[in-house]
Amino acid sequence: MSTEPLRFDTKIAVLLREDLETWQRLNVTAFLVSGLGPEVPEVIGEPYEDADGVPYLPMFRQPVLVFEGTKETLTAAHARVLSRSLPRAVFTGDLFTTGNDRDNRAAVRAVPTDALDLVGLAVYGPRNAVDKVLKGARMHP
Repeated sequence: MSTEPLRFDTKIAVLLREDLETWQRLNVTAFLVSGLGPEVPEVIGEPYEDADGVPYLPMFRQPVLVFEGTKETLTAAHARVLSRSLPRAVFTGDLFTTGNDRDNRAAVRAVPTDALDLVGLAVYGPRNAVDKVLKGARMHP
């Protein structure tokens, strides 16, 4: 078995607006990445099992990198992810006031693309393309 670190040619990244509270950062990150598996099944690894044979759900096969940036950084990243047609998920400020999936989708649908109050963005794709989308963002501390 190789001890070399496994390098992926793809990247899963989340970009959060820097002014979010801790609970918001965690909530937004969880919601954003939940959309990737159903749409991009290759990001999901095999199920887990412990030594006693107890099964556990599969998870992403690669790390999720979390970044932060200003509102302007998020807006620019959103425009870049759209121009590159990469798989993406968005979380807007309006979603903090809704309580279910139907209302979440309606809240996003009610706002034009360039007027979305973006607080989070998830993106998946080739490493270099994702890096270009995230230009200006910094790793979350």
